[in-house]
Amino acid sequence: MSQPRIGVYPGTFDPITNGHLDVIVRAAALVDHLIVGVAKNDGKGPLFKTAERVALVEDEIAHLPDRALAARIEVRPFDVLLMNFAVAVGARVIIRGLRAVSDFEYEFQMAGMNSHLNPTVETVFLMSSDRHQFISSRFVKEIGRLDGDVGHFVSPRVVDRLKTRFAEQDEAAAKMVAAPG
Repeated sequence: MSQPRIGVYPGTFDPITNGHLDVIVRAAALVDHLIVGVAKNDGKGPLFKTAERVALVEDEIAHLPDRALAARIEVRPFDVLLMNFAVAVGARVIIRGLRAVSDFEYEFQMAGMNSHLNPTVETVFLMSSDRHQFISSRFVKEIGRLDGDVGHFVSPRVVDRLKTRFAEQDEAAAKMVAAPG
């Protein structure tokens, strides 16, 4: 029996968007087991802690209509070099989503570096579906922070989580202003 094809789809998922989910579903159809790697990446100043982002991704996968497909998807945090993570989980494929031509140059360079680090792990690029090409976590956070409607870009569960987080931040900021200094 041949080895199962394990793929890794890495990202920060801060928060997970409908575009991410589209790539996850399509990537899972290409491999036997897909690991969604949630990068710690504190340097980007994420809105959600790593454990929260893992939980958000797990929740979205739990709500996929194709239960058999969802059963082949696993979510894991990581805080090491992507290639080391891929090797540690037995992946032979790294899946990267591309939204626009502007993504390609960076991703192409990254794929070249990864290939140099370990030529046995392939990088596969999946183009975002037309309806998701413009979605980015950064824009979702900016729009949501300004009370814009992000319901077309993320699930209702993520909308609720964003509203909660922004309310927590607003409350913390108000306490800081009110505190005697």
